[in-house]
Amino acid sequence: MNNKPKIIDPIPEEFSSYEAAAEFWDTHDTTDYLDDFETVQLEAELQQRHFEVEIDEDIMEVLSQQAQKKGVAISQLVNDVLREKLEQAA
Repeated sequence: MNNKPKIIDPIPEEFSSYEAAAEFWDTHDTTDYLDDFETVQLEAELQQRHFEVEIDEDIMEVLSQQAQKKGVAISQLVNDVLREKLEQAA
């Protein structure tokens, strides 16, 4: 059994990049730094909601190809197609 005291690296005052911060926290346990954290109050207002809908694989392949051709995200293409179809049906 290892009885050596655990050596805890100090949290850097500033990280050089998001990647450097991610690397630090990927290799360190936040529970070793509980005294360094402070509780903050936060209020958030959701601006958008996202929904998950199952789509057949063949349809997803076509959507992916069309989105790539148009240079848009698949989610944007799906929203545009659905809006168009819903307007036609109204």
